Amino acid sequence: MSDIIFTLGELFCGPGGLAWGAMNADVPGMKIIHAWANDYDESTCQTYTHNICPDNPNSVYCEDVHILDLAKLGDIDALAFGFPCNDFSVVGEQLGFKGKFGPLYSYGINALNMYHPKWFLAENVGGIKSANEGTAFKRILADMTNAGYRLVPNLYRFEEYGIPQARHRMIIIGIRNDLPYEFKVPSPNGYEPMTCRSAIEIPPIPADAPNNEHTRQSPQVVERLKYIKPGQNAFTADLPPELRLNVKGAKISQIYKRLDPNKPSYTITGSGGGGTHVYHWSENRALTNRERARLQTFPDDFVFEGSKEEVRKQIGMAVPARGAKIIFEAVLKTFARIPYDSVDASIKE
Repeated sequence: MSDIIFTLGELFCGPGGLAWGAMNADVPGMKIIHAWANDYDESTCQTYTHNICPDNPNSVYCEDVHILDLAKLGDIDALAFGFPCNDFSVVGEQLGFKGKFGPLYSYGINALNMYHPKWFLAENVGGIKSANEGTAFKRILADMTNAGYRLVPNLYRFEEYGIPQARHRMIIIGIRNDLPYEFKVPSPNGYEPMTCRSAIEIPPIPADAPNNEHTRQSPQVVERLKYIKPGQNAFTADLPPELRLNVKGAKISQIYKRLDPNKPSYTITGSGGGGTHVYHWSENRALTNRERARLQTFPDDFVFEGSKEEVRKQIGMAVPARGAKIIFEAVLKTFARIPYDSVDASIKE
C-alpha cells in the first residue's frame, strides 16, 4: 500500500525549520513533501534550497510577497506560513496591524482561498494574542475561519516538548471544514527536559561542522563576561563601575546573559548587537551559530548560507526543527486516525 502524500507550500518559509519538521515527520503510511516555498531574503532562500529541495531550486520563489503572483505557485494539499512576527512580539512595540509586518498574514489567507488546501499550519509569537488590545488575533482567527477551516490555536512552550530552549509560539492548525478530522494538541507528557549544555555538548560538535566559527570578542566584553555568572546578565551581575552598561530605561534580560547549563536556553533571537548574541555558561564568548542551531534543534548537517550575521538572523527567526516535527506528526496522525496523547488547547477562539 502506497503512502498518503501531502504536498506542502510555504509562505515566509525562513531557512527551513518548519520544512525540516514536515519532511522528517515519521508516521506510518503518511508523508509530507515539498511543493513550493517563498521568502524575500536571498540568503534565507539559499539556505532553504540547499537543505530542503536542492534538486528543485526553481520551486523556491525569492520574492517580496507583496508582488508575488500566488497563482503561479501551484496546487497544494497543505500550507505552512510563519508570517513575520515583528509587530506582534512583546519585545518590540507590538504595533500589530498598525505596523509594517502585521498585515502580512493576509497573504496566507489569500493562499488558503486560492488553493483550498486540506490543512494548514500558521505560526507566530505568543505576543500575537495581545496585540492591538487583542483585536488582531481575533481578526486573524476570523479570517481563517471564513476561509473554510476549523481551527485549533495553541500556545506551545517548546521547552515542555524536550526542546533545549524556552521558546513560546502560537501555532494554529486549520483543517478544511468538509473533512472529518479533528486535530488535537499533542501532549508534552513523556518528553524529557533537555538542558542547553546537553544540547550543545552531547554529542560534541564535529570540528568540521559548518557555521561553527567563533565571534571575535572585544577585550572589554571578555572582561565583562568574567564577572557574569551562569544565568546572570549585565544588570544582575556584580560588575565594577567601568564595565557597567549605561542604558537608561531598558534592562533587557538577555543583554550579556550567560546560559544556565542546567536549564534550557533562553529564547534565541535573530538579533546580535548590543550584547544579545547568547553567551556561553563558562567560556567568555558568544555562542557560535552552530551552537545556536543546536538549541533550535537543527541537525549538524543543516548548512546555513550567507554571512555570519545573516546566518545568526536566520537561526533566530526559525521554528525549532524538532518542535515542528512533533506538531506535523500530530497532524499526520489525525489524518491517519492514529490515536495519540493530547491535551486541551490552551487558547480558545
